[in-house]
Amino acid sequence: MYLKEIVEKVGGRVLSGESKLDSTEIESVAASDLMSEVLAFAEPGMLLITGLVSPQVVRTAVVVGIPAILIVRHENVPEELVDLAKMNDLILVVTPLSMFEACGRLYMEGLKPVKRGKLP
Repeated sequence: MYLKEIVEKVGGRVLSGESKLDSTEIESVAASDLMSEVLAFAEPGMLLITGLVSPQVVRTAVVVGIPAILIVRHENVPEELVDLAKMNDLILVVTPLSMFEACGRLYMEGLKPVKRGKLP
């Protein structure tokens, strides 16, 4: 699913990377507020859904190759985060939806969770 469709499904507002919405395709999604968990299980090219609005979110996305971040539970995010996303050429979207609802909507549209390998 292309990012443009994802933004529509969650009623999102694009804060950076708007020119890439039509060309960025997302096949897997992970949702977490723990960046250590994202570092452990991220897949390049996935969408990260988080409620965390610190610069660490963008830094984590850059390290693991995440092209787009969806911030949930917020109407606005700090300008520092938006600037950092722009500087790193990331797509940053914000929605007032809860994490649960955003994940549910995208799952219903056919997006899949990241593959976490074998769990104990």
